Amino acid sequence: MDRRVWSEARSLTAAGYEVTVVCPKGRERDAAGVEVRDGVAIHRFESAPASGSAISYLREYVVAALRICVMARRLSRERPFDVIHVANPPDVLVPWIRLTCARGASVVYDQHDAFPELFLTRFGGHRRLLLRAVRAFEQLSYRLSSVVIVTNESFRSLAESRGGRSPSDVFVVRNAPDLRRFEARDPDLALRRGKKHLIAYAGVMGPQDGVSRALEALAQLGDRRSDWHAAFAGDGDCLEELRGQARELGLESRVDFLGWLSSPQLAQLLATADVCIAPEPPSPINDISTLVKIAEYMAAGKPVVCQDLPESRVTAGDAAIYAGDGPASYAEALDALLQDADLRRALGEAARLRVARSFTWERSERELLAAYERVVARRGGLVSRRSQRARVGLRAWAEHLGRE
Repeated sequence: MDRRVWSEARSLTAAGYEVTVVCPKGRERDAAGVEVRDGVAIHRFESAPASGSAISYLREYVVAALRICVMARRLSRERPFDVIHVANPPDVLVPWIRLTCARGASVVYDQHDAFPELFLTRFGGHRRLLLRAVRAFEQLSYRLSSVVIVTNESFRSLAESRGGRSPSDVFVVRNAPDLRRFEARDPDLALRRGKKHLIAYAGVMGPQDGVSRALEALAQLGDRRSDWHAAFAGDGDCLEELRGQARELGLESRVDFLGWLSSPQLAQLLATADVCIAPEPPSPINDISTLVKIAEYMAAGKPVVCQDLPESRVTAGDAAIYAGDGPASYAEALDALLQDADLRRALGEAARLRVARSFTWERSERELLAAYERVVARRGGLVSRRSQRARVGLRAWAEHLGRE
């Protein structure tokens, strides 16, 4: 379900690598223990999903780390890995993999989230002992990896300054959409539930993602106009809490929670949407993170309402509406877009063009393969990426905890 890792797996397979993914089983789909899909061997383990508390996350991470290690060791006995590609969070995985089952393999640290900032956003700074441990594991992850893959320039700066990594060992593989997934298609009018407009959200629903604020904004939008419906696609720690909040706000008939969608289903939702939302508020993690949902909305040619976060501004530029702080400002921005079809059309066209010029997966793929060429060079000589048959272990943390 982690679209970033799946894109990486498919790109590496197409480049001639033999790829094995080790990841948690899905809640509603992707539940098979072993599967081969698009040439990628997928091995799934049972996870212990967190409930939102720090202790529950610790339990989830410990269980996952143990099961990943057991599975990776078993697979490596069948055929040793040349590279183990580890996606965080948590940052305990790189040192744990290096200690227990690397067996001479190179380790690639794929930093999806800046885990100290994620910890601060979720739990604040008062758990100082845990925060020190989180920072220490991040340092170990930087130092024990052959190369570091990051999602944007903010993370590159952290890897070079905080992690002490050489610029030549850090590669920016942006969370970028494949434009082919978002070709024009007819809308599914049933998603609008008889209303004129559809507002869409697609992504993780965790404490840092601002979906609660979005529901508050929609409640205020409902006081302004009644010609809209909203659809929230995705899952996360806060989903059931958000369903309850929607009921309390009187939004049961105005909001659908669709769960995780397949790629075709997501493309259909975005094709139907009139406005898409990215409600993540300013925070230590959101300020430096690239939100894949924004790029996907733009790839579908849809106008976006988001908060004015530094990396969101890098992605969207002038092709989005930036709401001020608070639900009232967000409701006002949504109202303005729903009133102005010409503005929606202009923003959507500018968004699609901006993604096509600067933020496609093809660009990210080049950086990914360059990172692997660096690893291969360190393992004994440069080999053509089209002929190299390395054994790659990719571990996807599917709940993502952010930065899509």
